[in-house]
Amino acid sequence: MTRRLLLSYLSLILLVLFALEVPLGYVYARAELSRFSHTAEQGAGILSEVCEDKIEHGRTAGIPALARSYARSTGSRVVVTDRSGTVLTDTRTTAPTIGQDWSAQPDIAGALRSRPATGTHHDPATGADLFYATTPGTSGGTVRCTVRVVYPLTMLNERVRNAWVALAAVGLGVLAAVAVIGFSLAHWITRPVRALERATAQLAGGRLTDPLNTGHGPPELRRLTASFTHTAARLQHLLRAQEAFASEASHQLKTPLTALRLRLENFEPDLHPRSRPSLDSAVGEVERLSRIVQGLLALARLENSAMTPEAADLDAVVADRAAMWTAFAAEQSVDITVNGPAVGHVWAVPGGLEQIIDNLLSNALHVSPPGSVISLARARGPSGPELHVIDQGPGMTEATRHRAFDRFWRASGTHDDGTGLGLPMVQQLTLAAGGEVALHPASGGGLDAVVHFRPSSIPRTSCRR
Repeated sequence: MTRRLLLSYLSLILLVLFALEVPLGYVYARAELSRFSHTAEQGAGILSEVCEDKIEHGRTAGIPALARSYARSTGSRVVVTDRSGTVLTDTRTTAPTIGQDWSAQPDIAGALRSRPATGTHHDPATGADLFYATTPGTSGGTVRCTVRVVYPLTMLNERVRNAWVALAAVGLGVLAAVAVIGFSLAHWITRPVRALERATAQLAGGRLTDPLNTGHGPPELRRLTASFTHTAARLQHLLRAQEAFASEASHQLKTPLTALRLRLENFEPDLHPRSRPSLDSAVGEVERLSRIVQGLLALARLENSAMTPEAADLDAVVADRAAMWTAFAAEQSVDITVNGPAVGHVWAVPGGLEQIIDNLLSNALHVSPPGSVISLARARGPSGPELHVIDQGPGMTEATRHRAFDRFWRASGTHDDGTGLGLPMVQQLTLAAGGEVALHPASGGGLDAVVHFRPSSIPRTSCRR
């Protein structure tokens, strides 16, 4: 944000400098050319009057010396022609032009008709830009000579270039000053924003360890910082209260539920045999209530704690949980198989992989008929490693699959003792590690629970489980 603010300041100043300095440079260049042109015309006019006077009084022999003197003093080239356009003298010594007829040249022809001429042209011989001023030498309306004075534009161009350099230097100086001031201003403005960013990251991690300073930045951001600090403190208080409730409830609810179950079981010797099924149902409901309480407390701890995902070996955990559940599955004549390529390490919350696989296997075992197979299939999906837990049970309709992750929800018509919290816990553990979980119909009937993991590049030897 600091960089963007600084760039916006510099862009605005650059636009202002461009709008001011470019026209100023062009105006200065035009003024210098106009002044130079006026001076050259004035000098050529005076020189033409002197030459005309010498020609009128028959003193043409002094014209070359006069022209050379003027050329030396002004750094120009002087060409004088007579009334017919024949060159009388030329101060340039590199090309003999004396005696040549220049009456056909536009500026000379114009001057012979009493029309002064000025302009610029490029000299291919020297590669320089030249300015010329051609004036007639007249007396009583009669043109007796013409004078062409040619000036190199090197000095003029250098002055204009120096002016542009000076303007550029001023612009760079202004930009540098604005950059320093703008950086300080942007840093001052964004300081509360950066503090808010750090505080938000800390709060997302579960604890705001560094209190915000509300005395920096613009008034609006100071008020925002104060409001955020108040909100963060309130949230932390609510989180601590909820954590305390979950911890306290886990102790307070276990004892009465255990005592209630013992009291119900103590009634067994004194009950009529026909009442024993009711007692068994009551004990079963107490056990189910205990599992629901345990599940709710586990979900509450999961949601309230800030868990940092770490690398875990999915292949090793799958093999371990499959071996543990094989004995339970054998009691129902169900086989558990592990197949698919090794997928390596994935990101998971500590202990989360075990809970995910245990809950999915428990659900699959509840619906698997005797003689069926539960498959733990690993795969490499387009977005990362995947784990498929596939059973051969009755499966789910599309509507029930959409509702399966709702808390306490169980499909209608089921009479098992599930709590409806297993799949919500799987979803919570998966999302906490940046993954996804979904339910799909299996190709051969049954249900395919697919867990998508984020891959980890940590080597197998450094993995922590």
